[in-house]
Formats: sequence, C-alpha cells, structure tokens
Amino acid sequence: MKLTKPRRLNPGDTVGLLAPASAPPDPKAIDHSVATLEALGFKVRLARNVRRRFGFLAGSDQDRASDLMQMFQDDSVQGILCVRGGYGSGRLLGMLDYGAIAANPKVFVGYSDVTSLHCAFLVKCGLVTFHGPMLNSDLNKETTPDFTLQSFLRTLLRPFPPGNIAEGYSGKTVRVYRKGQVSGPLLGGNLTMLGTMVGTPYLPNFKGAILFFEDLDEVPYRFDRMLTHLLNAGILSQVAGVAVGINRNCEEPKNRSRREYRQTLEEVLKERLLPLGVPVVAGLPFGHVAHNATLPICVKATLDGENGNLVINETAVV
Repeated sequence: MKLTKPRRLNPGDTVGLLAPASAPPDPKAIDHSVATLEALGFKVRLARNVRRRFGFLAGSDQDRASDLMQMFQDDSVQGILCVRGGYGSGRLLGMLDYGAIAANPKVFVGYSDVTSLHCAFLVKCGLVTFHGPMLNSDLNKETTPDFTLQSFLRTLLRPFPPGNIAEGYSGKTVRVYRKGQVSGPLLGGNLTMLGTMVGTPYLPNFKGAILFFEDLDEVPYRFDRMLTHLLNAGILSQVAGVAVGINRNCEEPKNRSRREYRQTLEEVLKERLLPLGVPVVAGLPFGHVAHNATLPICVKATLDGENGNLVINETAVV
C-alpha cells in the first residue's frame, strides 16, 4: 500500500473541530476545546454541526458526514481534531467521498470510536492518521499532563520520527509478557471497534504489523471474546507483535458473585496472546487515560520486548 503522509501542523494553522460520533456530555466542552487549541497557538474552525445532538449522536449521520467532508475539502483548514468518540463513526463509512479525502490529506486525530475512521482512511485512501488525544477528555489546558501534550506536539509538528512513545512517562504500568524485538507498520486502535471492522471492506491488512489496542469499561471475559474473535478471523496469527495500552476500568467488579470463576485481565491477555509466539508488551501509555501518547497509524515502528518500549521509527508528517 502506498501511504500518504499529511503536512505537519504549524503554529498559526487553522484546526477544524468536529464530532463524528457522540456529542460531549457538557456542551461547554466545545468552548473549552477552542480555548485549549488557541492556547497552543492554533486558530480554530468549528464544524457546522459540532454543537448538534441527535439522540446518542452529535447530529444526524448526514450532518456528521457533511462536516467531515467539508473539513477535508476546506483549503483553509490544515488539520482536523475530533471532540470525542462515544458511538457513531462507523455509521459514516459508506457515506464518505474517499477520493476527495485522498486528494486533500490532512492531519486527523482521534481514538476510541474514531478507530473505524482510521481504518477506513487507511484502506480507502492510504492516509496516515493519528490515534491520539481528543478535546473533550484529553486536551484541556488546565489538566493535560505534559507527557500527553509533548507527544501530541512532537508527533504532529515535527517532520522527524517521534521515537519512544513512553518518553517522559513516569508511570510504572509497562509489563513485558513476551520478550523479543520486531519492527513493522503500527496498526490498531480500540479493541471493540477493531472487531467491528472484521468482515467489512474497511479492515486493514495486519500481516507483519505491530498490533496496538486498548479499551475502556470492558470486563475480562469480554476481552477474551474480542480477542478470540480476532483469532478465529485469522487476524492475530498475522501480526509480528502486540502492544497493549492501559485499559481503564477493565477488571471484574468486586461485588460480583464469588461463586462464579473469574480471571484477571492480565490472565486473559496472556492466555490469548502468548501462544502467538510474538513479542507482547502491555501497559504502554495510551488509551482512555490522562497519559495518552499520540500514535501514527501504519508508519514503521519497533516493539521492544526487551526493554518494554514502543518506538516510532518513521516520520508521520511532511
């Protein structure tokens, strides 16, 4: 696949703000997002329907698809950031003009439910996009950890390989489940959303890739179900390595009946992933957590199962 890398962001650039899935629970989050981006030196362009609500969605499918296409086709907008995930990005995949998106490559950032758009843009356009912080929960000028901010700026504003994603991370979460060192394109996102891509024309080719994934509020048996689905679909047997993020609120509830046998998430991950015979590193700083590194999708990376690192070896912007 021929990749297209977007132009890097520069201070003073105009960044488009849209909601391709759910709306922020607090409408004031839009204003906070604008203030955050302006404090970083960017101008902000709000999508026409970014403040709309339609049930659990941020406006109708047509509204959200229209916003996305307008942002890509607006020459005065240099990058696009998602307000939040939630649910609904997958409803847009059949409504987008991928030819127009490919002709107007731009930085596009989001995670969680936005994983479906990352997959589609890669498969249909060859566009490098970014699994990174969103404005509703991650990029807040008062509370964003410097680690998250520096990873975001280093990856999107500099035409150099971003390097070790854990640079500056002081947490003690990283665990090596299987040693070894491998390199390959970095592919993945939210585990739930990756499973929904199976059987669609939007699933990337994982052969020789480093799979990365994370999730939120899923108990261990559901991880087992999702990973088993990827095993049965032949996806996991293709990967060269697995990088697991920080899965917040993903342990069994303490008040669950003791009569029912329970496994920890770590036990499930080891049982499903270690038989693959590839390096596996868990607890890396990305996911639905404050320390959320920006990961460029499909550029070359190295998973270091000796030292517990994930290193981006290739520049993601031009």
